[in-house]
Amino acid sequence: MSLEPLIFEKGCPGRVGFSLPQVDMDEAPPLDPKYLREGLDWPEVAENEVMRHFVRLSQKNYSIDTGFYPLGSCTMKYNPKVHEDVAIMPGWAHIHPYQPQESIQGALQVQYELQEMLAEISGMDAVTLQPAAGAQGEFTGILMIRAYHRSRGDSARDVILVPDSAHGTNPATTAEAGFKMISLKSGPDGSVDLDALASALSERVAGMMLTVPNTLGLFEPNILKISEMVHKAGGLMYGDGANLNALVGHIRPGDLGFDVMHINLHKTFTTPHGGGGPGSGPVACRELLAPFMPGPVVAREGDKYVLVEPAQTIGRVKNFWGNFGMHVRAYTYIRHLGLAGLQRVSEDAIINANYIRANLQDTYFLPYNRVCMHEVVLSARNIKQETGIRTLDVAKRLIDYGMHPPTVYFPLIVEEALMIEPTETESKETLDTFISAMKDIAREAHEDPDMVHSAPHTTELGRLDEVSAAREPNLRWRSTQPREEAAPVAEARAS
Repeated sequence: MSLEPLIFEKGCPGRVGFSLPQVDMDEAPPLDPKYLREGLDWPEVAENEVMRHFVRLSQKNYSIDTGFYPLGSCTMKYNPKVHEDVAIMPGWAHIHPYQPQESIQGALQVQYELQEMLAEISGMDAVTLQPAAGAQGEFTGILMIRAYHRSRGDSARDVILVPDSAHGTNPATTAEAGFKMISLKSGPDGSVDLDALASALSERVAGMMLTVPNTLGLFEPNILKISEMVHKAGGLMYGDGANLNALVGHIRPGDLGFDVMHINLHKTFTTPHGGGGPGSGPVACRELLAPFMPGPVVAREGDKYVLVEPAQTIGRVKNFWGNFGMHVRAYTYIRHLGLAGLQRVSEDAIINANYIRANLQDTYFLPYNRVCMHEVVLSARNIKQETGIRTLDVAKRLIDYGMHPPTVYFPLIVEEALMIEPTETESKETLDTFISAMKDIAREAHEDPDMVHSAPHTTELGRLDEVSAAREPNLRWRSTQPREEAAPVAEARAS
């Protein structure tokens, strides 16, 4: 199996893959030499070489369209292609954000109705679609909490409470918003320790960030009590909506006591994830926080839809109105499924995760012996103790079975964690194949640990020095040898 060369290593000087018409206007004045670069070594390749290169690279990618992707917490569910058909309709794809509002009433109506649907699903009063990702939506929500306290002259509240089972973005958001973070330990059942919470509450607490279900895949049984305690201390509840996939259609976070939350459209409503996006992380909130939302938001005035700015807005967090194509996809998904369909989503996600839990808990260590929600956290701690094979080895070996590994070593509070989220879009046959592979790897760890430790064996590259790659990245190509002269190409063209 050969490595695909870099595009810079292909072609030769003088070869082109395009043709441009002759310039029919006066040349622009020359640029100041200080703005010019010298010695740019761009690849010179023909069109078919470019196409073949990038198609070959695309065939090496692992994607949700080609296989099972049980990446815990990230909710890598299949994206229905009908959503793509709708999103590229000319009426959506060919409009421009600078158009007069009168000419895009259909687009504004979609955004308005999506705001209303997300508000109903979340149990909130208002929604902004502007944030471009879940992490940015999270940051937006905390800024809204900050603005709320400051508007009341309560600037002494400078602390955000974050459980130790939180998503990694929660501490980062807290710091970026200018707050101090107090980490709350989990109890023996994986839930928030109420005594630890009571000890941390004070008049300095601005709010608490909480994921329900948490990153252990477990529902928080004391959520109503937690909300009551935080509110009584004068703080607000921020809901990390990353795991809404486990609740949608059955439980509304607003009914659990949350004041504001972000909603990852890719996690729950099947818009593309990450680099396949772009992303979208709308923020839903109660009425007391609505004046602080970033704008514009879409409002309805009579039979027209208009863009308005909230009265005490924190300002824009994204240019224009957010990633509109993602809004169209999520809108299509919700309208297509309806309430009954959304309820089935969370039901199937929970059934699938518990099916994996029940079938693997005797092979891998189960740190919290409870019914899980949409994802299950297992551990290779027992296999490590018996064979020396670690979670990383299990994950690498799973690649040889044709499946993407689950999230590893997260949450941090679980030793040798394997965080598995099958989502509702996978069949029993797929889950059985995954379960069988995980059991085979556990057996291999005892019978041939060296083989497991050196996996993967079916990829172009095996084990990489990931630590060095992270600390000393080599991101720029530099030519190590001169390429062919352009003269032979020019002579060939002349002949």
